[in-house]
Amino acid sequence: MNAPGMSDLTIWIIIVLLGIGTYLIRWSFLGALGNRPMPAWVLRMLRYTPVAVLPALVAPLVMWPQATGGEPDVARLAAAAATLGVGVLTKSVIWAILAGGCTLFGLLYLI
Repeated sequence: MNAPGMSDLTIWIIIVLLGIGTYLIRWSFLGALGNRPMPAWVLRMLRYTPVAVLPALVAPLVMWPQATGGEPDVARLAAAAATLGVGVLTKSVIWAILAGGCTLFGLLYLI
């Protein structure tokens, strides 16, 4: 079902233009810069990308979970704390994920 006032042709033009735009954005990093050496400061900054992105993805799910109507709850806060604590102590992503998952499911079962 189309939006009011939009024809099939308009929708397909938008889809194709968005696809081309997405391709060009990705190509600008991979195709244009992929075979050139990057400066050391860029490589140093890129190392921090996962460390910044993962907490940004997880924080809203901990602080405003949809399962509780947007209210923080003890199980998710404790799981986040366990994940952070185990991650800092062991420097292991696997152990941190396991600790957080076990804490979350354990507390959800108990509460």
